[in-house]
Amino acid sequence: MTVERIVRIVAGFFILLSLLLAHVNGTADMTQASWLWFTAFVGFNLFQSGFTRFCPMDSMLKKAGFKQGCGL
Repeated sequence: MTVERIVRIVAGFFILLSLLLAHVNGTADMTQASWLWFTAFVGFNLFQSGFTRFCPMDSMLKKAGFKQGCGL
C-alpha cells in the first residue's frame, strides 16, 4: 500500500468520523437534507478510493486532459 492510498483512507476516515461525532453531539443534524451530505460523500469517496484505487475526480481530470503526477 502506498503513502497516497493511506493518506486517502485516513483523510476519508477523519471526515466521516468528524461528521459522526458532530451528529452524536447534536451539532450537526444528518437526518435533514443539507450540505453535510456532500461532505459525507467526499469523505466516503476518499476512504473507498484508498482501498479500490477508483476515484471519480481522477477519472474526470484525466478525461479533461490533465496528466498523471510523478507521485511526489
